[in-house]
Amino acid sequence: MTALKKYARLEATALWRAGPDVQRREVIVSIGDATLVISDLKDQALTHWSLAAVDRANPGTRPAIFHPDGDPSETLEISDAEAEMIDAIETLRRVVERGRPKPGRLRLVGVMTSMLLVVALAVFWLPGALQDHTLRVVPVVKRVSIGAALLRQIERVSGLTCTNPRGTVALAKLGTRLSAGPLVVLPAMTRASLHLPGGIIVLNKTLFEDYESPDVAGGYILSELVQRTNSDPLREMLAVISLRENFRLITTGEVSDEALESYAEHIMSLGNQRAALAPLIARFAAENLHSTPYAQALDITGETTLDLIEGDPMAGKDTAPLISDADWLRVQNICGG
Repeated sequence: MTALKKYARLEATALWRAGPDVQRREVIVSIGDATLVISDLKDQALTHWSLAAVDRANPGTRPAIFHPDGDPSETLEISDAEAEMIDAIETLRRVVERGRPKPGRLRLVGVMTSMLLVVALAVFWLPGALQDHTLRVVPVVKRVSIGAALLRQIERVSGLTCTNPRGTVALAKLGTRLSAGPLVVLPAMTRASLHLPGGIIVLNKTLFEDYESPDVAGGYILSELVQRTNSDPLREMLAVISLRENFRLITTGEVSDEALESYAEHIMSLGNQRAALAPLIARFAAENLHSTPYAQALDITGETTLDLIEGDPMAGKDTAPLISDADWLRVQNICGG
């Protein structure tokens, strides 16, 4: 310790009392190796006090009175004339004090570390764990209910679902042909297609009114099916809505209208989403459907969809119509009243 070396040769006279009933005697005080050495006038050591255990009975007052920590009956009185020794002892006591463990500080560090760990778990682990648990326990009927409620929010800006009776029957046939489940057509959607929890696939009426065959609409349906297979739409919703809404769903089985409205706005702002190429091509092959009409609907120039055109599994082959011409005409008129 640097401070010890600085005061190694320092000595001073003092009055030492070994106990409360013992008369004080004059002694020589010197600083040894981590100890305060008390010697008689013949330089014979009487006792050693550990510098780490020296306490002061009268801080700020002279003459200074020191005693071993925990034993105020043994005292060492140093007069103001030996101010250098007093200052040296006080300096060494401060050095020792700084080097001691601080239980309060350690407790604070421990508490802060624990709090940070809890916050980290809440931020990084809890949302994902809660989502996983919710996805496991939410039944299919509730998924359908959530999808229907979300559709109602979308209808507020995209118009009500087209319900021409003959067109609805023909649309169901198209859904059955592609194993797509329930299909819904909206009159003014900001994107061509999307999929919702509960298996609902929503299509813009332009997919039927602007093309001569059902192959384009069929391509969009297959794209949504592939995306739905690769990513649970309920998981996508839970990842966007608040953690509080996640708790609400798992505890009450409901999602607030505000959360549904916000998520509806979110998915409508995303624009058209493309499915992964390989599984989409495989799905076209499984349904005996050309991928080229869908690729050209995405990009009439074919520049950004060349992989879909060159990978068309039905290229050069004749395929059966997805639905009859009569049903196709009915679907084209599904929003026509």
